[in-house]
Amino acid sequence: MDVTAGTTGSMGTTRDPYTATMILGDDDCWALLREAEVGRLAVSIARHPDIFPINYVVDGRDIVFRTSAGTKLAAAVLGDAVAFEIDGYDPDAGEAWSVVVKGSAEQIEGWVDKDRVERLPLFPWNASPKFDFVRIVAEEVTGRRFHVTDHSAWPVAGTLDDPG
Repeated sequence: MDVTAGTTGSMGTTRDPYTATMILGDDDCWALLREAEVGRLAVSIARHPDIFPINYVVDGRDIVFRTSAGTKLAAAVLGDAVAFEIDGYDPDAGEAWSVVVKGSAEQIEGWVDKDRVERLPLFPWNASPKFDFVRIVAEEVTGRRFHVTDHSAWPVAGTLDDPG
């Protein structure tokens, strides 16, 4: 896919000339990450993939979330890599978007770092104690925005009453 042949939008965003998908630039991706509150953390532990919904905050160019001891913490900090994804849909504009962050995760330790992240506007949604903080260090950030195709473009889809 040659996105350089497309048109360039704000903050490095480029339109793919073949699909009209907007390939979001780095700044646009981070702006969307700063606006959202919930995403999905993808990890793999012992060759078994798992996905966890997390609320988070952007801290510079890192993603920070709170958790408690368990699979999520262990998989995030002991694994080789993690992925984090957010997405959205604007029905009025007929557009959807997605941002994916790939990188490594590290448990935030040390009283100076921990004191600083405890002051971030990051509050657990679940009432259970979440005293551990994890930082996702972004190594690759990608995103796209596209127009959602009208359902009538696929005339056969949705005609089967019982897919089972």
